[in-house]
Parts: sequence; C-alpha cells; structure tokens
Amino acid sequence: MGFADATQFWNERFDKKEFIFGKEPNEYLVEQALRYLKPNFSVLCIADGEGRNGVWLAKQGMRVTGFDVSDIALAKANQFAKENQVNIQYSLCDTDGFDWQANSYDAVMGIFIQFADPEMRTRIFKQAHQTLKQGGLFILQGYTPKQLEYKTGGPSLIEHLYTEEMIRELSKDFEILDLQCYEKELSEGARHAGMSALLGMVAKKKA
Repeated sequence: MGFADATQFWNERFDKKEFIFGKEPNEYLVEQALRYLKPNFSVLCIADGEGRNGVWLAKQGMRVTGFDVSDIALAKANQFAKENQVNIQYSLCDTDGFDWQANSYDAVMGIFIQFADPEMRTRIFKQAHQTLKQGGLFILQGYTPKQLEYKTGGPSLIEHLYTEEMIRELSKDFEILDLQCYEKELSEGARHAGMSALLGMVAKKKA
C-alpha cells in the first residue's frame, strides 16, 4: 500500500468524533514505561494515531516525537496534546518516509503497528535499532495469531501477526529484557475491545 492509499485507508477509519482506540494509553506501554523510562527521555512513537500513547508519555515529562500516515488522526492528536497541555513534535509520514536519525532517542514505541507486512516489519526493527541511542529501549505490543480466533481487533492477515520466535529473530541485535505472550481483556476504544491474544516486548540496544 503506497502512502496516499494508506492515508486514505486510515483517514476513513479515524474520521469519527470519538477516539477509535480510546484516550487511555496502552496498558503494556504504561507498565513498561513506568519500569524503564525516565522524565526527560526522548521518545519516538511510531504511527501514534490519535495520540493516546504520545500524550501520556509527554505527561510523564518525556520529550515525544511521533508520526502517522493519517492527517485526520494527527489533527486529533495535536488537539488532544493541547487539551493536556503537552507539546509533541508530530509529522505526517509513513515508516519509510520518517527521518530515522541515528542514535537520537532513548526509547521507541511500536504499539499495534501491525499494518506492517513482513518486509516492512524487518525494516522497522532495523530503523528502530538505528535511531535508538546505545542502551535505548524498543517497546512493542501486538497481537499473536491466536487473535484471529478472538477477532477483537488487529489485522486479519496472519503474516501481520507476531509469534515469539519471529520477534526473537527480528530482535537479534537487541538484548531482550521482557518478552511475553499472554491473553487479556483489552478495553482500548471500540477497535480494541474484548479478550485478546497479545505479545509484549522490551528490547535494549546493546552498548
């Protein structure tokens, strides 16, 4: 899917008054951020959508940069940031259009970025590794193939879903600090609601 097609696809989804993934941050992100991240960390949010995760991180005192392919989502995210009196540097682009400057961030967030096919997913892991400072953290949350049975969110294509083996292989340049597959009731807006089959990972760029 090219940039214009992706923009159109996501704009149609986000063009609603309500926040389709809710306004609360992702639970796994909160748990791991409270454990590993510190105020004043520079954090990059991949495909931050309507801003629920970026705004929460900024409220914890972090310096947040984010991007998304949907201008409608980013308009909502910027308004949400303003309401919460935080400042986030957002840009309209896809993962391949973002400027992944080397050694720039203390942490990178990839929360439900399962629009990525296998080739793009490999690129994202390399891009995240490149843009992290030494010792920087990559926090990832996504669905496992069992999610196809639950149908409570996420893509319907199995090649877009995560297995533990796949994530270990993609993370071989990182040190994995946490990797878990688990099932849990999610309540993150209308799009992520109900029992879900999840994978969470925290990985560190080796010094």
